[in-house]
Amino acid sequence: MTSARFPVHRDLAGFDFDASVVDQKLIQQLATLEFTEAAHNAVLVGGPGTGKTHLATAPGVSGITRRGKRVRFYSTVDLVNALEQEKAQGKAGRIASGLLRMDMVILDELGYLPFSQAGGALLFHLLSKLYEHTSVVITTNLDFAEWSTVFGDAKMTTASLTTATS
Repeated sequence: MTSARFPVHRDLAGFDFDASVVDQKLIQQLATLEFTEAAHNAVLVGGPGTGKTHLATAPGVSGITRRGKRVRFYSTVDLVNALEQEKAQGKAGRIASGLLRMDMVILDELGYLPFSQAGGALLFHLLSKLYEHTSVVITTNLDFAEWSTVFGDAKMTTASLTTATS
């Protein structure tokens, strides 16, 4: 649980489905983590304060405690900063190698804070490496049409969306 680096321990029992427009049945299905067996991905889109981080973290906690899954949580901007630092130090690929051993990677708040176009390219490269190997759950307040502001390139955005939603 410590290596997952969750910001707060959350479970589905602590989520108020009555106060949310979230499809409870779909979230409970997500919480089984069956989608990780085929390395499928999930994107949780919603405004600030809608519970995206809670709903992304809860299946991760459950996966670790009930199923022995390997999960890693990142604030997306922190991950991009780490990828840029890794590249600057001539150690590119180490983070990706570690994440390939995970069953699920949670990228929280994609697009909430800006990062450089080079950072967007590094994130795209990482998502490409994880594709079909490691499940990725992304939380974002951006509609898919706005993802180009993150990746800075329409082709990269389209490819990232294809990777993230497959």
